[in-house]
Amino acid sequence: MRYDVVIAGGGPAGAAAAITLARDGWQVLLCEAEPDREFQVGEGLLPSARSLLSDLGVVDRVLAGSHRVSHGTVAAWGSESLTHTDFLFNLQGEGLLLDRVQFDRELRRAAADAGAEVRTLRLRSLDEGQMSCRFVVDAGGRSAVLSRRLGAIRRQADHLIAFHLCLSSDGGSDELASVLVESEEAGWWYTALLPSRRRLVVFLTDADLADRLTLLNAAGFMSRLRQTLHIGPLIARHAYEPATEVRGTDASSGRLDCAAGDHWLAVGDAAQSFDPLSSKGIANALYTGIHGARTVAAALRGDIQALTRYDDHLAEIFRVYCGQATDVYRQEQRWPAAPFWRRRQWPQAGDVDRGPAASNVRTNA
Repeated sequence: MRYDVVIAGGGPAGAAAAITLARDGWQVLLCEAEPDREFQVGEGLLPSARSLLSDLGVVDRVLAGSHRVSHGTVAAWGSESLTHTDFLFNLQGEGLLLDRVQFDRELRRAAADAGAEVRTLRLRSLDEGQMSCRFVVDAGGRSAVLSRRLGAIRRQADHLIAFHLCLSSDGGSDELASVLVESEEAGWWYTALLPSRRRLVVFLTDADLADRLTLLNAAGFMSRLRQTLHIGPLIARHAYEPATEVRGTDASSGRLDCAAGDHWLAVGDAAQSFDPLSSKGIANALYTGIHGARTVAAALRGDIQALTRYDDHLAEIFRVYCGQATDVYRQEQRWPAAPFWRRRQWPQAGDVDRGPAASNVRTNA
């Protein structure tokens, strides 16, 4: 079958693009490889993202889901003391801690309701799906397989990796509705109480600094966790125990050297990805999905400069993000000689990994 647009990846970015294009009258196929996964990390939704959900017409169905309200962040960053940043007076309301599987599923249903065809298919090239289209959108995450096969190069700003574990407790007395963040010499931790009432704990460090044998083992992960000043005592106080295996995932910042080309375009993490510290992941997915879809529509209608404007716009967003990330990391000055912090605060020639402050990002084709 011939489509106007085929979208590879049914996460928030791909679904947002599908909703936007289908409502505009285009024939859209949205492909998702794993629609029924058990768990998906990436749970934080900032209050500012609500306007994007409104643009997509899905804010009410999202708020009707079984997500938890997030009151903000409590952080030990720059000192051992905790500081609070809350959403109480945010004009767009409070944030959310999402059931990501449910959230992604609802967005795909909204895409289908808008008129897009939604299919379970891992699409790495159009030949695999035996289909044809006028335009293809890569919403396949940091791997950006389609974009790289079409000639784009992913440029890494760092090699951040996240180790995550879900914990459960029979106590049921844990009601902390804020994300708790804590820095340490080799990286930083965060924890959030999920809608399932399991507590997610994540440790972020650079790939070359990670003791994978220890961190990918639940006992080793818990031993490292107990050394933290604030998160460890929280876990002990509520008698949490591991409920899943520890998993590691790419959490790096980076972007494609070109986010759009001849009859293709990338959105979400495929186009550019941010450090989880920024909490911009889902908002970036929704924004680039919407903006990318409007760019595709303009290109299909004959606007030959639309793709260039899109790529330039994303490059500027990433430039601003890099400056903001550097500013935040420079707030932590307790370990100035530690590789993790030095790379992000004062990068030097010869660093194995370059942080967001690096003037020249490395190429990872």
